[in-house]
Amino acid sequence: MSATGANMGNDMGNGAGNDNTPPHDGPRYAIDVHNLNKHFGDKHVVNDVSLQVAPGEIFGFLGPNGSGKTTSIRLMCGLLTPDSGSGTCLGYDIVRESAQIKRRVGYMTQRFSYWDDLTIRENLDFVARIYRMPKRRECVDRALESLGLASRANQLTGALSGGWKQRLALAACMLHEPQLLLLDEPTAGVDPNARRDFWEELHRLAAHGISVLVSTHYMDEAERCHKLAYIAYGKLLAQGTAAEVIASQDLQTWAIHGEQLTALSTQLRALPGVDQTVVFGTVLHASGRDHAALAAAIERVVSGTSLRAQRIDTGLEDVFIYLMSHTSDNYGGAA
Repeated sequence: MSATGANMGNDMGNGAGNDNTPPHDGPRYAIDVHNLNKHFGDKHVVNDVSLQVAPGEIFGFLGPNGSGKTTSIRLMCGLLTPDSGSGTCLGYDIVRESAQIKRRVGYMTQRFSYWDDLTIRENLDFVARIYRMPKRRECVDRALESLGLASRANQLTGALSGGWKQRLALAACMLHEPQLLLLDEPTAGVDPNARRDFWEELHRLAAHGISVLVSTHYMDEAERCHKLAYIAYGKLLAQGTAAEVIASQDLQTWAIHGEQLTALSTQLRALPGVDQTVVFGTVLHASGRDHAALAAAIERVVSGTSLRAQRIDTGLEDVFIYLMSHTSDNYGGAA
């Protein structure tokens, strides 16, 4: 297990198996944080981040590498102390009651952090020992069955594919029946079928009232979240439902079909009204906030050619590419 996972497990172990009931009934939000800030040296990695995650909600956390996603997640679950800001997780104060939070949260790290030379069952049994769980064997058996791992329980973890390792990691997160899952890019490097199965499981858990905060780079996964937040270089740029995030940027998008799209993309970017061009296979998307100027630019390059242009709905990917291209990194350079 990674150092982070081990430390979290040790902190959780003190009574985690015996007391999993919050001291106050049903907080309105599983996560409710305001103006969180964190510096590492002179780098401002989390900058006034505020967000709320409701019980039973799958909340997607998106952003480029190094944007502050992992640090924000660790601040929210008490693994890191913010320089400033406040908030609660599962009704507990993220600074004063971090030990209580750790006992009630399942945290799946970005990197697979279990032991290759142990079987699936042995890994889960070890995690259950860390949590000091009563009826350990029953808990492990239940986790194996719930995640479809029972038939492979005695297989060495090192021989598993990425998708099966992912299931093991989720089973380990769920052993102590947490009320909140924090998943840091859990499907990176996993095949599409395994990703789909994983997300079906997340929706099943959410339907039972478990909240999920998940960071991802995949737009198809983002669209399966109930709500989204986009963070770039420490700052939250947009949040809400997928429709709300798209609407917040007021981008109009045209799809252009034809040949030599790369050259066309360069030509369009030099025209007024065109804020962004992106080639998607055999289609070029051109987007802009000045709708009239964008339409005029499209008409100018298409007129008298064999190119075909049509207005389309702006998608999440169009919006996130736009957001990323209009931010500056923590060191002041262009993104």
